[in-house]
Amino acid sequence: MTALYVAAWARRARTSYNELMVRYGFEKEAAIIQDLLPQWQKKEAEAAIPTSSWKLTTLCGPASYVKERVAAFREAGVTHLQCTRSRSAGRPRASLIEAVKEMA
Repeated sequence: MTALYVAAWARRARTSYNELMVRYGFEKEAAIIQDLLPQWQKKEAEAAIPTSSWKLTTLCGPASYVKERVAAFREAGVTHLQCTRSRSAGRPRASLIEAVKEMA
């Protein structure tokens, strides 16, 4: 999904996701993803996503870690979070959203 958002299915289109990758210092990787995905090189585009970007953009882990990251996002000015639960999470999406709200 990240590769799709960064590439925006259009070569060199600027989207908020692409701009975020650039602001976080991954300009080269964002450009590579934008080059590969429109050519249907999905696996290569996904492989170009730096693993270090996940900590900056996702909330995944124990509740204490997620709570810490929610606080860091809030302090950085983030006002909205997108919640997507893992299929293996075993709980309804609504309960995930409630849990994250409680951490805020």
